Amino acid sequence: MGVKDQTVKRLQELCRNNEIKLNKLATMSGVTPSTVYSMMDSRRRDISLVTLKKLCDGLEITLGEFFSTSEFDNLEQEIK
Repeated sequence: MGVKDQTVKRLQELCRNNEIKLNKLATMSGVTPSTVYSMMDSRRRDISLVTLKKLCDGLEITLGEFFSTSEFDNLEQEIK
């Protein structure tokens, strides 16, 4: 799994654990729902780190906490 797909999976997991929908996460984070849904689109390969930081702020976690999972430690090589 690549970093983009793992990031989407992690966001979905955090929303599920906090019992919030993507629209609410967007509102809590000060970003538009379309931005969040665009990030979730499997055809889109890039995610803005600034936007991810805002989403983490909305979830009241740090970027370090967001990325502190074994899945991120074991990502496949992005350079092919």
